[in-house]
Amino acid sequence: RDVMKAKKIGQKDTRFKTNLHISLLQISGYKKLYLDVENLRKVPYDSENEEHEEQLIELWNLLMPHENLKARISKQWCDIGFQGDDPKTDFRGMGLLGLVNLVYFSKHYTSEARQILSRSNHPKLGYSYAIVGINLTEMAYSLLKNGALKGHLYNMVSGLPQMEHFHQFYCYLVYEFDKFWFEEEPESIMHFNQYREKFHEKIKGLLLDYSVVLTLQDTKKP
Repeated sequence: RDVMKAKKIGQKDTRFKTNLHISLLQISGYKKLYLDVENLRKVPYDSENEEHEEQLIELWNLLMPHENLKARISKQWCDIGFQGDDPKTDFRGMGLLGLVNLVYFSKHYTSEARQILSRSNHPKLGYSYAIVGINLTEMAYSLLKNGALKGHLYNMVSGLPQMEHFHQFYCYLVYEFDKFWFEEEPESIMHFNQYREKFHEKIKGLLLDYSVVLTLQDTKKP
């Protein structure tokens, strides 16, 4: 009401009032979403926390349903792309956010997650699935932080964007990065940073489109 009064816009202009209301919700919602994501990132993985441990085991069960995890500390974690025998050390940069993203993708797109895990074990073009997944969490987080996701989220959500929408964008990145990696055919994993940056630039370019909506559903349309 105050904005319309200051700009001398008739109070009876209901269309403008509705659109302005939605826009203000989106703007404030984007800021709140960033704070929610940041707060989750700041939570360190704690192996003494039962909820954290349950999510980690859930990730294993979603990705490796036919293979039992023989012990909590195990070389088996390398089978899904962690660096060592205890995944908690790999979550240092992105905290709990990295794990929550991995679990979300594996839970909501289980067949795609298992397929990408399988592809990541390619003898020549393979990469560490979980480590790359955490790296893509950092990419999604940085794009949210610098405001690059505003257009995407404003087009996607008519109102307050939620954590769910951030997870959905992450899923898009994982799915598209795997496709990108195999299309580029890097000489070795040693060139990961170079191709990661190339992919990052590609995504930033797509996000410049004012009508952009980047979702995994769109990528799967024939």
